[in-house]
Amino acid sequence: MHDSRGDEKGRQPGGSDNLHGTMLRSPRAWALEQNDRRVVCASAGEAMMFAESHPFRVGSHRLPAWKVVLPLGGHAGIFRPGQPALSAPGLIVPPQLAHACAVTSSYVALFVDAWLLPSQPEPILLGVDEVRRLLAALGSTGSDGPDTGVDLAAGYAELRALAGRPASLDPRVAHAVRLCTSCDPDMPLASVAEEVGLSAPRMRALVGRDVGITLTRLRRWGRLRVAITSLPGRTAALAAATAGFADQAHLTRTARDFTGRTPSSLRCAAPYGFRARPTV
Repeated sequence: MHDSRGDEKGRQPGGSDNLHGTMLRSPRAWALEQNDRRVVCASAGEAMMFAESHPFRVGSHRLPAWKVVLPLGGHAGIFRPGQPALSAPGLIVPPQLAHACAVTSSYVALFVDAWLLPSQPEPILLGVDEVRRLLAALGSTGSDGPDTGVDLAAGYAELRALAGRPASLDPRVAHAVRLCTSCDPDMPLASVAEEVGLSAPRMRALVGRDVGITLTRLRRWGRLRVAITSLPGRTAALAAATAGFADQAHLTRTARDFTGRTPSSLRCAAPYGFRARPTV
């Protein structure tokens, strides 16, 4: 099994006025196949994509990022406590919304960091044409979904055209988030505050105002993305260690809390007949 890591410098999604960072055009990605099941994952910058060739249902969870569910010919359903179930050809689910979700066909799920779209308290229902445009932007027009060459930047640009432009982050908040989620996820929060020139209480207040999610929770999300991209060819325990989790149990709890499923369900098992598709 080989994974791919983009060697191009990132382009700015949606044009040259990207205020929030860079998403690489060539993400780190993997594809796994076993019998009639195919799973593809790609992650770069502030976005991640997960695609699966079977219908699936996930349990109740609260994801600290935007989730875009794009069924390939079926429907997506969202289920919230005390609310009527909603079903549509596609869904955009805002960050931190407690919900369960199901798809009736193979699907693509796009995850985008919370500050990259304008705040929205309710799910956005997508029509067939909107789903098709998003899939086409990602590079998926067939029934099998995208391959590892998925274009996350183009997908985000199309998503922003549908959902709107976000407000600009305070530069200190952007730097604090970047430190916690990608540059130095083990840095103590007090040191992060010192690095960005703020007191710890002021930093927490600004992050709450601009992002609406604590840095601790954002850090766990960043680690989960690292663990997911490390899964092929590794045990869950090793993926947990690679991503900085205390142990495999901590990774499993985080995956259930954020995605409604376990790490083992995110990949194919590896019995006889397992086939890993190398990336280029």
